Parts: sequence; C-alpha cells; structure tokens
Amino acid sequence: MVTRVPDRRTLDPVETASIDELRTLQLSRLKWSVAHAYDNVPPYHAKCEQAGVTPADLGSLDDLAKFPFTLKDDLRSHYPFGWFAVPRDQVVRVHASSGTTGKPTVVGYTRRDIDMWAEVCARSIRASGGQPGDRIHVAYGYGLFTGGLGAHYGAERLGAMVIPVSGGMTPRQVQLICDFEPEIIMCTPTYMLNIADEFERQGLDAAAASLRIGIFGAEPWGEPMRQEIESRCGLDAVDIYGLSEVIGPGVANECIETKDGPTVWEDHFYPEVIDPVTGAVLPDGELGELVFTSLTKEALPVIRYRTRDLTRLLPGTARPMRRLEKITGRDDDMLIIRGVNVFPTQIEEQVLKQPEFAPHYQLRVTRQGALDELAVHVERRPGVGDSAAAGAANRLRKAIKDFVGVSVLVRAGAPGDVPRSEGKAVRVVDERPKR
Repeated sequence: MVTRVPDRRTLDPVETASIDELRTLQLSRLKWSVAHAYDNVPPYHAKCEQAGVTPADLGSLDDLAKFPFTLKDDLRSHYPFGWFAVPRDQVVRVHASSGTTGKPTVVGYTRRDIDMWAEVCARSIRASGGQPGDRIHVAYGYGLFTGGLGAHYGAERLGAMVIPVSGGMTPRQVQLICDFEPEIIMCTPTYMLNIADEFERQGLDAAAASLRIGIFGAEPWGEPMRQEIESRCGLDAVDIYGLSEVIGPGVANECIETKDGPTVWEDHFYPEVIDPVTGAVLPDGELGELVFTSLTKEALPVIRYRTRDLTRLLPGTARPMRRLEKITGRDDDMLIIRGVNVFPTQIEEQVLKQPEFAPHYQLRVTRQGALDELAVHVERRPGVGDSAAAGAANRLRKAIKDFVGVSVLVRAGAPGDVPRSEGKAVRVVDERPKR
C-alpha cells in the first residue's frame, strides 16, 4: 500500500492561509450568516428575540456564544420548509434525513449551496489522496440521503471519473470493482467490510484489487475498525464527516498524510464544542458535544446546530484549520445499563481485539424484571470452531466488564449471523418496554 499525499500546490488558498487570515474571514462570513438567518427565518428570529440578541451583538467570534442553539427538533417542528431562508423558487434541490425517529429534517439548497457543497467534497477527496483522473466507486446511497450525491458532485468537481453504483447488490459491487478498477471507494465503513466479506466468498483477495483509498463516513468508527479495513483491503482508510443539516458529507475530512482526525473546513463551517448539559462553550481540547454554524449557506442557514456528536477540537496538523478528534459516539447513542454509560464503539473496540470474531456485532437491550440486560451478538470468523469461539466469548465478556464497566451476555453465532446493512449499520436493538 503506497500512500498518495496531495501536492500542496493543488490546495485551495484557504487551506494554507494563516490563522489570523482564517479568523478574519470567519468573522465576516459569520456576521452575514447570522443576519441572514435572523432576517429570513422567522422561527430563528423568534428564538433570538427570546434570548435577547440581535446580529448587532456579534462583534467577535466569541460573541457567537450569546446566540441560541438550533436543534433537530426545531427543524422537525417546522417541517417541511419552515426553516428555509430563501423563496421556494430559489431552492434547486432538497435532501432529508431518514425520519426513523420522527418527522425527517428537510434541507434545501440553492445553486450556490450546491456549488459550495461540491467544492468542499472535492477538497475532501483531494485531502484523502484523490486526484483528477481517478476512478471513484461511490457506494453511498443515492436519493434523499446526502451521501451518494454529495460524493458524486465532489468527485466530478475534482475531475475524477464517477462510478455511481449506490448501495446494495454487494456481489455486483465486487464485480464492478474488479472490472472498472477504481482507485477510490466511498461508502460506510461497515459496508466496506461487507464488500470485503463478499470478495472472500467469491474466492478473491480484496487487498489485491485496484482500490488504494477508502473514504468512509456516515457512522462512527474507531482505530480498530480502520486497522481491520486497511489490513483486509490493502488501502488507506480515511474518515469523512458531515451531516445533512449542515450540508452533507464534506464538512470535515481527514488528511491522508496524517490520518489524525477530520480537518474542519472552517471557511464554510464554524465549529464549537459545548458541555452537553449546560451548553457552555468548552476550550479546545476538552470533550463535549460538537456544534456547527454554517458560514455560507443560503437556503438553510444553521446557527449553532447541536449535532449530538461527542468529540474534541484539536489544533491543525496537515492544515492550519482545526481537527476533530475521531468521533466514536453520540450522546443520544449512549446506553445506560444498570447505571453505567455505554457507547457502542466501546463494545466494538473490544470485539475487534478478539481475532476469532468477525468485525460485525449488534447489541440487544432487554429488561428482566427491574434490571436491564445487554447482550452482545457477534459471529465467528470462518474456520473458527466452537471451543475457540467459546474461549473468545469469555475473554470478550471479561474485557467489556474490565474496560467498559458493565456485565454483558456474549452470544457467538456462525459466520453471517449478525445482520448486515447496505448503509448505516444498526448497532443497537432496544427491546425494553417503552415507558
């Protein structure tokens, strides 16, 4: 595996700007964005009036903390178009969340928004090592989900050849990778593992295929997952971050030369980290909830949007812009099991340390009487016998107790027992009675 580092001469000028230049640009754009939302989004105007602030109160970047947060429920309660800041005839596209936990959040884009989105996605692919002329296999879903079209437009903007496969039909994904020989694949990390499994089912070596870079996002994943993907697939695995309410994929991306957490494209998205309980802004380096303010969006500006993702803001390395510590959980993904806070990625880390188990797992939460029970469903790798699997299950049970602090049941099934997803993996099935 040969890592391809971008030629710095190809970077956007803002990627090499000084911190002072970047902060001056941010403040100018922030003043515009706050005023745009205040003047054109009636429900946000009402939130500001309730908080006693106006755009005139924004004299510095620190003054942003005076302004109210935007929540997912704000967008849902004004479904579908109540948060749009431009007339409907200026909106050229909409995307939406899945709406699995309520009404979906609907996001609108003007032509300039689409252009900016393509720009930051192209920048993200280039930061991952992509180059004009590359073939990029896009296995994110197309449609209302932002992943597929975000990656597609970014790849075209870069000057790459797009192979718009979308998700699903995994055997065909393998065939097209073998036939079209793409250098880059873009999908969720768990779906990349499904593709690697399919290579093996067909008697093929994924590491011998043409892929050299994988740009993975849309779900939390940690370093053990990166190592698993890189070792099985013979590529550099790079993290792309985004969410539809802010723009879609391309809000931040790891730089391939460091792979030390996604660099935030701060000329378009201003990040904060807050205490998720009090809402107070935390200093860079402290763990808290990630908040974003859009700086250039026209159709749907978001001011201090609470993402629910848990991370730290870190100094820039490959670029002057700040980085996110790799996001491995959300505060609304957290399970409380007998008083212990448990994140799925904590379990994942321990599963991936057991060589007898495949990197697929699912957590099932039930209630026995007054007590919650957590079962970890895993599966043996091919060729692992019952005795070896039982020993690994005991080690996994002990490791979770030691490192996470909760007692669990471990159920080790046969290869293929854990349900697969063609998009975001379903990690938790909560079967507790609803209160």
